[in-house]
Amino acid sequence: MATIQPARITKVLPDSIAAEVGFEVGDAIVSINGVQPRDLIDYRFLCADEYLELEVLDASGQTHHVELEKDYDEDLGLEFASALFDSLIQCNNRCPFCFIDQQPPGKRESLYYKDDDYRLSFLYGSYLTLTNLPEREWQRIEQMRLSPLYVSVHATEPDVRIRLLKNPRAGKILEQIAWFQARRLQIHAQVVLCPGINDGKHLEQTIRDLASFQENDVPAVTSVAVVPVGLTRFRPPEDELVPVTPSKAKEVISQVRSLQQEFRQKYGTTFVWLADEWFLIAQEDLPDESEYEDYPQIDNGVGSIQLFIKQFMAISAQILPTKLTKQKRLTWVVGNAVEHAFQPLLTRLNQVEGLQVQMQALNSDYWGQSISVTGLLTGHDLLLKLRNCDLGEGILLPSVMLKHGESVFLDDVSVEEVSQKLNVPIYPVAGVEELIRQCIS
Repeated sequence: MATIQPARITKVLPDSIAAEVGFEVGDAIVSINGVQPRDLIDYRFLCADEYLELEVLDASGQTHHVELEKDYDEDLGLEFASALFDSLIQCNNRCPFCFIDQQPPGKRESLYYKDDDYRLSFLYGSYLTLTNLPEREWQRIEQMRLSPLYVSVHATEPDVRIRLLKNPRAGKILEQIAWFQARRLQIHAQVVLCPGINDGKHLEQTIRDLASFQENDVPAVTSVAVVPVGLTRFRPPEDELVPVTPSKAKEVISQVRSLQQEFRQKYGTTFVWLADEWFLIAQEDLPDESEYEDYPQIDNGVGSIQLFIKQFMAISAQILPTKLTKQKRLTWVVGNAVEHAFQPLLTRLNQVEGLQVQMQALNSDYWGQSISVTGLLTGHDLLLKLRNCDLGEGILLPSVMLKHGESVFLDDVSVEEVSQKLNVPIYPVAGVEELIRQCIS
């Protein structure tokens, strides 16, 4: 069993219980009511009580015992260095399409962590395969009702899934979903489609197998996302993978749309969705925003473009002025996959008198892709493509390109380095409102 480390505090929220008690950054929680929390799930569960006895280790290594009383379920107001206070559950599959294995060597260590941890799935919606869970973790999922989880299915036929994951345990996926169903727990599923392996009749079998779990008052499978395989120039040789072509994308769109229509009539939900990339690759219009229901697969890029456009139009109507008091010229960098879809947004920004925004829609030379989503652009790509461009007074940089919480691209190049070499300020923007406010500030 992995050693549990004290939960190191990185932030104390102002006006919180923790701030009032006197917690400081660098302190660490050892136990709560005599129990060592092994992760953020335990921490939240234990902190739900009204009376807490905390063992705390301060930054100098001294132990303190803190007793406090609060309302049931009231948050303490602490943030931690990691959601896991013990070790990460690692992935031992060898999926040829795994993005971790399609990166060059020599970058920061965290880029090569291959997690298959149900706790990160529950907390943050990351996907796991269910092939690496020991029995005690299955028991914990049941006891703590950790639902929904996000599961990489890829194929339900045992031989196909074993071929994809390179793991003999991968063939048990339908049994495992039935385990969730028997306990009235739920999952969201994803299928990374690899042409020639799990497409065609295999894709239809997978989707229909997953849809069969809808036939219950508590559906074990609540949604499915079909995502095109993404390949980089660093991928292992002889991996038997081929890229998705426009004709293949059109074929998959037609196949899935037929099933969507059937499921809407049968179950009252679309159930299976296509990632936006399918339509970009096929050069077809995106589905209408209303087709995405409550966006159950938004983190898989299902409806993210339409949602961004919807939010942009709503917020711009509220805060975009008709005129700037001082003229401003900016460059908005995006992946070339969204260039066409974002043209109405660019037009709307440039309707503001005194504001001039140009779009630089780039592909990723670093990954060797001709069509790239914004989140995969790197510092290398910006330096290569923008070096001799007139970038105005600054670059609007979607923060999805950066490591969470840091000013570093996926290729370990820093925002500061790119800014210095291009001789222009860079403004990372997270979301629609930050983008618009940076344009008019």
